Amino acid sequence: MIVSNTQTPSIPQRMACWLYEGILIFGVVFILGYLFGTLSQTRNALDNRHALQAFEFVIIGIYFVWFWAKGQTLAMKTWHIRVVDVHGAAITQKRALLRYLLSWLWFLPPLGISWMLGLSGLEGAVLTAGWVAVWAILARFHPQRQFWHDAWAGTRLVIWRLPGKTNQKASKTAIPAIAPD
Repeated sequence: MIVSNTQTPSIPQRMACWLYEGILIFGVVFILGYLFGTLSQTRNALDNRHALQAFEFVIIGIYFVWFWAKGQTLAMKTWHIRVVDVHGAAITQKRALLRYLLSWLWFLPPLGISWMLGLSGLEGAVLTAGWVAVWAILARFHPQRQFWHDAWAGTRLVIWRLPGKTNQKASKTAIPAIAPD
């Protein structure tokens, strides 16, 4: 399927989708942590911490690669956003994996700086929030206003609605006419 609509969602719309995705992933991470702790018989949260992080990285990667290869995650469906390649076609799993790896540019620079400078949790959170804002604003400098990790992965985010469902609200609220007797 090739998407003919090439309209890029606004930065606030994409960031709202990003935030919603984060809320959904929090639930996934919670369940993964419980599952990992149970299966590995971990008694202390700091035991096996790196193995847990690797496990979560892989499972979250599988989640995103699977759904992006199908076009949308749940959050993207909610916000009517679809990920496609530069020609408007669905992306392959290989390209989705590249997009997943490049999407870590949202977090790795501030996390690395926080670790190198020994920043507190609050300072690291402020640095991360500032970096996310800067990274989002940098999309304004892309010719099609795409995030840079999407440009480098050969993907685009576009506004997408199911055909025939563009004006559902108007048809549901219309009051049927009553014929006179």
